[in-house]
Amino acid sequence: MKSRHKHQLALLSAALFAVVAFCSMPLVVHAQEQKPLVFTFSGPVRGSVTSAGIREFLGIPYAAPPVGHLRWRPPVPHAPWFAPHEATQFANHCPQPPSPFGIASVTEDCLFLNVFTPYSRDFFRPRPVMVWIHGGALVFGESNDYDPTALVKDGVIVVTINYRLGALGFLARPAFAGEKTDPDRDRDTDPNSAGDYGLMDQQLALRWVRDNIPFFGGDPFNVTIFGESAGGLSVFSQLASPRSEGLFHKAIIESGAYALNTQTLAAAEAAGTAFATAAGCSAQTAACLRALPVTTILANENFAGYTPNIDGEFLPLSLNTALATGQFHHVPVVQGSNHDEWRLFTALDFDLTAAGPIATNEIPYEAALATLVGPAAPFVAAQYPLASFPSADIAFAAAGTDVVFACPALGADLLMSQFVPVSTYEFNDENAPQDFLPPVSFPYAAAHASELQYLFTLPVTVPRPPLNAQQLQLSSAMQHYWTNFAKFGNPNSPGVPVWQEFNPAAGNFQSLIPPSPLQETNFATTHHCAFWAALLSGQ
Repeated sequence: MKSRHKHQLALLSAALFAVVAFCSMPLVVHAQEQKPLVFTFSGPVRGSVTSAGIREFLGIPYAAPPVGHLRWRPPVPHAPWFAPHEATQFANHCPQPPSPFGIASVTEDCLFLNVFTPYSRDFFRPRPVMVWIHGGALVFGESNDYDPTALVKDGVIVVTINYRLGALGFLARPAFAGEKTDPDRDRDTDPNSAGDYGLMDQQLALRWVRDNIPFFGGDPFNVTIFGESAGGLSVFSQLASPRSEGLFHKAIIESGAYALNTQTLAAAEAAGTAFATAAGCSAQTAACLRALPVTTILANENFAGYTPNIDGEFLPLSLNTALATGQFHHVPVVQGSNHDEWRLFTALDFDLTAAGPIATNEIPYEAALATLVGPAAPFVAAQYPLASFPSADIAFAAAGTDVVFACPALGADLLMSQFVPVSTYEFNDENAPQDFLPPVSFPYAAAHASELQYLFTLPVTVPRPPLNAQQLQLSSAMQHYWTNFAKFGNPNSPGVPVWQEFNPAAGNFQSLIPPSPLQETNFATTHHCAFWAALLSGQ
């Protein structure tokens, strides 16, 4: 792999090239204000300027299409081009089935990124860079759903990326692991990794940003990665991957602590074996798998979602172990979750199915809890008694929120804060509009992903009211927190309520509640984290 010395030389070369390119550009390049042209190491890209005054460079290829012999291999940098690449429209997004959380696609040529910059020619003041990793259970989603105009207007450059999803991004098979590859083209060969290809895509995109963002006016030494749900889990994974060293300098994790006990390679390969058999490749050969139609792959993948796996190369340790032992990149972190995360999944698993809402009596309630915690369901039912909740759905969702998201997030805060500054939050708008699903028998409240509309402009997929005046005030505060952190490594600045660094003894977190965030210290109690710690330690 490339050494740190090579990385430093690449950065120096990028900076020098950017200066020379800028100084030597013909005047017409600067004059074409509505069609800005930027020269990169990959080739020239021509973007556009939005009505809000944001320069957009959309659909820039950062990797060769992962098709044919490149399917289920680490990504390879895209070959350079010489004529201007028209970067005025979003490009393909990665294969996925239809869902409320992404647009169906069968196009494997999907490794593109988008760059959004303030409209300014202030070249000699490099701007902080924020790289967004979308969520979607590592199965759904695309980069073009997140309009970062508000963040960019606050003085940062935002990059959004596509990466391989589902089985195409995370299938682990011994047939793949035994192959030798040279993904970074440095004339050595590396053992292939089994699974985690989507995470490798993210990392290659970060290398592209490191090498090319100076040409857009960005600072390659001030890069923040941020993501939500599977994107947040991806941020955890990049923190723990040795190969990410030097590619980012801060991290924001939104609702990403749900799978920190990383699956083993053996478990991932067992799932891969079952997939290959179901897809018609009982011989388990790489050739058969690489010849499968995309539709066959999508039909046989795990719609419930994928998680990374330990592979000894990209991820040498479980994420929990890496955080506990300090074997992760020591950068400042913002991390948090939403107060009612599991209401989204309760709607998907019950109300929006033929079964309907969970009946409000003990037997169906405990049966639902058993799908979440197995034989511990009676103990959980006693901790979350039906009489304390308006419905069985809301009781079940409270338990799911706490065991899957809230308490693991607190656990990660406690581990990381031993080594790095951590700023913790909980998104608490109980009246947040629902962005993805139709109405159900209970209010969604601060459900999973409901904070995204406070940071980005999202596409309208279901009817929803606009944010009201108090919610817009919260939105502005959150956007400033995120961009302040990207600029300074601290979310604070004049004009927003003070956000104190996490203190494990106090258990403080910033409650993101309209109209104005405030500090609270009752997170562990509210989410029954002592109960869950005791219960899970006994299993």
